Parts: sequence; structure tokens; C-alpha cells
Amino acid sequence: MNVCHRLVCAVVFLLLSVGASHAAVVDSSDVGFTLKFNSLAKATPEKSFRGLTNSIGKWWSSAHTYTGDAGNMYIEDRTGGCFCERFPTGGGIEHMRVVYSNPGTALRLLGALGPLQEMGMQGSMTWEFAAEGEGTRIKLTYAVGGYCPGGPAALAPVVDQVIGEQFGRLIRFLETGFPEAEEK
Repeated sequence: MNVCHRLVCAVVFLLLSVGASHAAVVDSSDVGFTLKFNSLAKATPEKSFRGLTNSIGKWWSSAHTYTGDAGNMYIEDRTGGCFCERFPTGGGIEHMRVVYSNPGTALRLLGALGPLQEMGMQGSMTWEFAAEGEGTRIKLTYAVGGYCPGGPAALAPVVDQVIGEQFGRLIRFLETGFPEAEEK
């Protein structure tokens, strides 16, 4: 079973086990897809930007890491900086590379997350921060393209689910200091 087919199966599993997917897939085709997320956070643009870059190990889900521990993840906030994960036994993985950093305003990373990387796909992830009222409007756009047997459009729902989860965790972390949703 190829990686693309396994991811399509994972989409079905996630949709059945988690519920409805985020409605953030704004475009998909046989060459790629684009996801967009948008939320207002009760934090300043500077705090929001620093929460993204300096605290990724505190809000990213450990379930979506290679090591099983988000504490091993970091973002070097500089052009050419690494969004990486250290392996406890040495070595690590580069998830993405910082290509644009304007603290408190925007951060752009290039790369492919998780299984997309081994497929030879590529993505551009842009985070934007703008003061709005008493908080910050945070926008995330992730555009992904490249080759995948069966086409990358089939991957859009599962990538949307994973990135949407991380986006929600960041917003909750910025507002409460805790990334998990409250149980009702």
C-alpha cells in the first residue's frame, strides 16, 4: 500500500473518529491544494507571533511529531531558520525552513510536513498577525503541491484536519496557556 493510499485511508478514519473536518480547504486539484484558517485571538500580535515561534513545543500536538513529544520541536525565528524536531537519540528532522520573518506581523515557512515530505511534495505556510480590536487576527495559509500517486487533492482533507487541529491549539494556548479544548 503506497503512502498516498494510506493517507486517504487515514482521512476516512479521522473523519469517522473525530467528526467533521475543518472547512478550510479553499482549493484542490490534481497538482495541489490550499488550506486557510482565520481566527481572532485575545492576545497582542507580538505575543501571538512569539507564541507561535518560541512556544511551539507547548501547543503543537505530540501525536503529530516523529518523536511523540512536541517538546522536541522548535522554530528558529530568523531567515533560514529551522522548524525542526530533535530526536532524543541524536539527529532530527527539518519539517520546514523559515524564508520570511517579520516579528508580530508574519512568518513564512517552506517545506512539507509529515508524510508529505517523503512523497516529494512541497508547501508554503504563511502565518499573518494583525491587531484587531482588543486582540489579533491570525491567518494561516498552507499551499501544497507536488506528485502523489492518485493526486494530492485526496490528501487535502487529512492535512486540513491535522493543520486545523494545530491552529486551534495555538489559539487556545494564546488565550488560556493550555492548548487542549475544555471538555464539556
